[in-house]
Amino acid sequence: MKQGLKIFSLVLTTLLLIACKEEEKVIEKLIRPVKFQEIGYLGGEKIRSFSGTAQTDKIINLSFRNTGIITQFDIKLGQLVKKGQLLARLDNVQSRLSYEQAVTQLNSAESQMNTAKLSLNRTRSLFEKGSASLSDFESAKNAYKTAQESFQSAKRGVGIQQDQINYGYIYAPEDGVIASVTAEIDETVSPGQSVATLNAGTDMEITLGIPESVINGVKQNMNVDVDFASLPGKQFKAKVTEVAPAVDANSATYPVRVKVTNPSEEIKSGMAANVTFDFGDRKNSNTILVIPANAVGEDSNGRFVFLIENEGNKSRVKKHKITLGNLTAEGFEIKSGLSAGQKIATAGLQTLLDGQEVKLQ
Repeated sequence: MKQGLKIFSLVLTTLLLIACKEEEKVIEKLIRPVKFQEIGYLGGEKIRSFSGTAQTDKIINLSFRNTGIITQFDIKLGQLVKKGQLLARLDNVQSRLSYEQAVTQLNSAESQMNTAKLSLNRTRSLFEKGSASLSDFESAKNAYKTAQESFQSAKRGVGIQQDQINYGYIYAPEDGVIASVTAEIDETVSPGQSVATLNAGTDMEITLGIPESVINGVKQNMNVDVDFASLPGKQFKAKVTEVAPAVDANSATYPVRVKVTNPSEEIKSGMAANVTFDFGDRKNSNTILVIPANAVGEDSNGRFVFLIENEGNKSRVKKHKITLGNLTAEGFEIKSGLSAGQKIATAGLQTLLDGQEVKLQ
């Protein structure tokens, strides 16, 4: 019996120890999040870059002005074409039938006009001899006039139907290169449906969207710099040629167009471009460091900032003494103690401690 009680007590003690361990809470180390900013030069925020797309200054969408099936399609991607060159045509069956009907109507109207003219001449002769009345003569004149109008109308109808046949052909409107092809032979197309795109311009332009915050700083003939990710190490000069007065509803930006002033054959339509605008006076500003006013603290030893230092995967703040200059619209000028590219905390300085581990946000 005693032996059983000892075993029961041992088991009960073990279970209690396990339960206590399960109730132990793991205390996690809290790491304070902190906002930060890299130190930059005065006027740095006035240099802004925006993405755009290169294209020639004259892009023409090629399309038929009639409906039908494409029976000839001499258009290939990258093809060089000359002005007036036949590129494509439709079967034009319906248009040719309508043209033939219009010609038949013209011939009939012409015959009726000639008959009315002969009748008028005969009635005039009889009227002059007194064998026909004035009303007969006037009636003959009116019949001839009506026949003439019918003939002219039928003649215009033939011209219209001839145009309909011509609308089934596509001729190159300018010298250029085919940039895209969106149709093929034996395909049925509608009037105005684009079948290809012709780059007919000689100048290269960049189209881009500028946000509302800086659009008022973009002026016509403003000089900008352009570079392309596909052309590393090369930079081009450009000039603003168009600034839209209204926002584009699709992108919520203002469309702007710039023209490259030193173009190169390496720049192809569709290339992604980076356009850099200078919205301020850069004289002597690229040598003056500035920091935001809310990043500066002050104690009995003077003014300081909390530098952010990386230790592997960890970040810590370090109290760092600095010497300030004038207060500008962009913040305090730095006379000594900091260099460009360093990171500093910009909020909650009163609650930060020297050497405290933080999480950047």
